[in-house]
Amino acid sequence: MNKTASEIINPDFANLLLESIAEGVFTLNEKGMITSWNPSMERISGYTIQEALGKPCTIMGFNSCFGKSCPTGLEECGIYKHGSIDGRECHLKHKNGENIPVLKSARVMKDKKGKVKGIVETITDLSKLHHYRQEAQEANRKLGEVHRFDRIIGKSSTMRQVFSAIQAAATSDATILIQGESGTGKELAAGAVHYNSLRADMPFVIINCSALPESLLESELFGHVKGSFTGAVRDRAGRFEEAGGGTLFLDEIGDISPLIQIKLLRVLQEREIERVGEQRKRKIDIRVVTATNKDLYSLVSKGKFREDLYYRLKVFPITMPPLRKRKEDLPLLTSHFIQTINRKTKKKIKGLAPSAMRILLDYNWPGNVRELENAIEHAFVLCKDDYIDVFDLPVEIRQMEYQAAVSRSQAVPYYPSNPMRKGLTREKLLSLLEENGWNKAEVGRQVGYSRAAIWKYMKKWDIPNIKSEQDEG
Repeated sequence: MNKTASEIINPDFANLLLESIAEGVFTLNEKGMITSWNPSMERISGYTIQEALGKPCTIMGFNSCFGKSCPTGLEECGIYKHGSIDGRECHLKHKNGENIPVLKSARVMKDKKGKVKGIVETITDLSKLHHYRQEAQEANRKLGEVHRFDRIIGKSSTMRQVFSAIQAAATSDATILIQGESGTGKELAAGAVHYNSLRADMPFVIINCSALPESLLESELFGHVKGSFTGAVRDRAGRFEEAGGGTLFLDEIGDISPLIQIKLLRVLQEREIERVGEQRKRKIDIRVVTATNKDLYSLVSKGKFREDLYYRLKVFPITMPPLRKRKEDLPLLTSHFIQTINRKTKKKIKGLAPSAMRILLDYNWPGNVRELENAIEHAFVLCKDDYIDVFDLPVEIRQMEYQAAVSRSQAVPYYPSNPMRKGLTREKLLSLLEENGWNKAEVGRQVGYSRAAIWKYMKKWDIPNIKSEQDEG
């Protein structure tokens, strides 16, 4: 005679199995009283087996069973009507009064004649999962704060144009292409578009296209199925699916390969993707924002970037200006960074000395806003006073300014050929100096020499240096 599984399993083994699993398991008899209670139930509920046995399941005070609060008796419980509960999220009242988030499943047990013998229930503690959810929500909130409009600093006319473009882009679902040099804040602009749009509560997913080779980028973007390539040990959703309902930001889009260009074009046209190694098409609902520090149109003309993709990406372009073209924003930016770093370091630096600000204004900022922020952070390490001084700034910025100053001082102005230049004598020079009130700069202009050259001739011929009020003219 064939035996059932329950007849074959050793009772001792079954008890050991219940004791070892992480899920809480308990059983009720036909009267609704607890008849078994594994160690995980003790951990999840706080009730020991001695406290639980013989008690009704109402001691756990589940807040939702079939959409209702826990009934006072088994007769009122919907388990008899429905026969089972599958994976319902609810809360269990811990012995200490704390509400514990759990996943509850239950089954009615019947004998061969269909008579109810009891109920078995499994409880999965979701406390850690809820903690991770809260962390993810908090991270998303902080990310939203990072990408607020007021994190993009500037009052210049060029930045006002950027703000207007971001606001316009946020009200639509158009594909955005953000162009600008490295360090100009392209990612901040992308985040501002997302967090000021109707998709703000959905994911904002970022991927740097230049950071991965073609094969890995393809899998990262589109996902893959198990066995599609070496190392694909399980199915995996790609970033397009992760960004569902939200925004996918593709940074350094100018670096993607021809294969990825074709696939991306198809996604933008059809709004569906295929995972690597899979034929099934999956619909996606996302907004695509891209950014590059390259001249995409130039790449198109050279045949390195698809023209049809270029126009698909450039539905609404935003250009982030380099810092050297909006230097009027420098005082505002430096003030912002000083305040931010003061909060981080607990210092109380008030600002920059005028000489230090002069150097910042004269510097060309090839690394843009990012380089400025790094320069202020560097200065914070060295600054011992209330104001950042010249020598607190990074040496490369000071050297660049020093070299520019030397170049300016050594520059020899062009003077047109002057017949007096070749025949200049001590007597002629004395006469010209007297005629021009000893203004060496004016004498130099008349004879085709610089002011410094006139001064050298005076020194050579022992002419006294009689200073004129206009001598610095």
